[in-house]
Parts: sequence; C-alpha cells; structure tokens
Amino acid sequence: MPALHAAPRPLPEAAVLARLAGVRHRYGAVTALDGLDLSLHAGEMLALLGPNGAGKSTAIGLLTGLLRVQAGRVELCGGDPRDPARRQALGAMLQAAQLPETLTVRELLQQASAAYAMPRPEAETLALAGLEALARRRYGALSGGQQRRVQFALAICGRPRVVLVDEPTTGLDAEARRAFWAVLRSLREAGAALLLTTHYLEEADALADRVVVLREGRIAAEGTPRQLKARSGVARLRAVSALDPAEVAGLPGVLEAWREGAVLQVRCRDASALARELLARDAALSGLEIQSASLEESVLGLVAGDAAAQDAEAAA
Repeated sequence: MPALHAAPRPLPEAAVLARLAGVRHRYGAVTALDGLDLSLHAGEMLALLGPNGAGKSTAIGLLTGLLRVQAGRVELCGGDPRDPARRQALGAMLQAAQLPETLTVRELLQQASAAYAMPRPEAETLALAGLEALARRRYGALSGGQQRRVQFALAICGRPRVVLVDEPTTGLDAEARRAFWAVLRSLREAGAALLLTTHYLEEADALADRVVVLREGRIAAEGTPRQLKARSGVARLRAVSALDPAEVAGLPGVLEAWREGAVLQVRCRDASALARELLARDAALSGLEIQSASLEESVLGLVAGDAAAQDAEAAA
C-alpha cells in the first residue's frame, strides 16, 4: 500500500469536521430526522447504523449538500456543505452512482481530480483503490465490485478531510473487502474523518471507533462497539439439550431460541440465570457455552429496547 501524502492543513485529532445540530427533516408527513445531533471528528471512523428508513440517507444527503437543511444546523469544516469551498474537503462514495460507461477508469479519475485544488497523485489513488491494472478499462466493462472501487477512487482523489462511504463493500469479495478495510484505516490514521454506513455489522465492529444507531430519525444508541455490546446485555447460550425451543423462548430474558440438530441455541439477556434454569429443567444438559453477543445482535437488542421504551412512554 502506498504511503499517504499528508493533508494540506492537518487539524487536531479532536477537531469536529462535520456536524448536524438539532436537525429536523421531513418528507411531507414523514419525519426522517427528529432533532438529530451528530458530530464527526478528525482521525475518527464513525459507523452510522439503523434499519431502512431510520434517517441514514437523509443525514448523508445533508452532509453532502444534496439536501437543504430545514431546521437545525449542518456544518462541514465549519461552514455550509453547499459552499463549493467546503465541498473541496469532502469525498463521498454513495450507494447510487451513475458514471459515463464509455470513459476509462483513468479518464474518470482525471475528470474528478481536476475539481480539486490539491488532488492526490493519480498513481496513489489507483493503488489505494486497487485499480492499477484496470486504469485503461472502460467503466461500463467493469464488474459491479470493480465499479465500486472506481467510485471509491473518485471519493478520495481530492485528499478529502471528510470521507462518507455509504455501503462501500457491497459487491466486493472477501479479499477485496479486507483490502478496502485497510485503506479506510490508513485514511483515518492520516487524520481524515470517516462516516461509514453498512449492513455488514461485522464491518462496523472491525472498523468503527464509534457507532451511532438511528431509529426513526433519533439516536437509539451510541458508543464504541465494545460499549454497545456490553450495554445491550445480550449473550448467546448454546448447549446439548432435549428442551423444546418453544418452551425456552417463553422463559424470562430469552429473546430467541432455536435448535441446530441436538444443540439448543438461545439469545438472551441474563445468561447466568438462564443457564441455571435450563440445568434445573434438563439434568442431562451438557456442553453448555455462553458467548458475548455480536454487534449485530447487540444493535438489534438495543433498537428493540428503545422501541419498547418509546411505546411505553407513549402509552403512559
């Protein structure tokens, strides 16, 4: 991997490079963002997670200047994201990208680089995106995964301080995904602020310094991946047991129970208490294992808990 050139004006690691403050955004009667406060710091990778319709795309649209803020404040490097001077600091790889299929990878990169005052050297950008061997290929002749790499190259060619990557590894194989992760980490280490959205929660777990989970335009949970996994209190329990999963699913603290052959699998909150209960119900139970929940399981538990709390508050 080539060495990254330093940013023209490096900023302190704690500097806030992008911010949404009290942002509300509606599409007719639908509230997409409901007073959202979100900040992105230099040298940080933030994963923005949540179900479809949670507000992720709206937040990205506001940060890129594609949407006009309706209420609240949106800042990119201290100014309006729609200001061309501020947009020089931004690189975005969005889910939907329409590029001229007849142009080569090099031609697309040259066009994009011309929009920046101090673009990254072409050879460096091609190497970071893994496109050295494809520079002369026409965009329309590339596979879906290769086109995603071109879109990433266009996002980073201007040496942006803020990089938004929306579902970046869709269509990439495992090897290409790991290579992409390494490049994202190198950008962060060079001082860039990165905002990542992904449906691959193991990706967020591996990469993110901080995770923000949205639900219905509000923050349902926020913290490091480790903090969220600890906060959810969710664990996975497995054991060889003849107990009926339907019976186990009705026990206190059990979120889900199912069988894989002779092995009973359970997602639960108080694993120790549940283990005692299962042993009391099945004296022949064996091979008991308790594991921490994955980030995906934790996020699902936290979002479900937030939804239940809001429902209870509305009913009070």
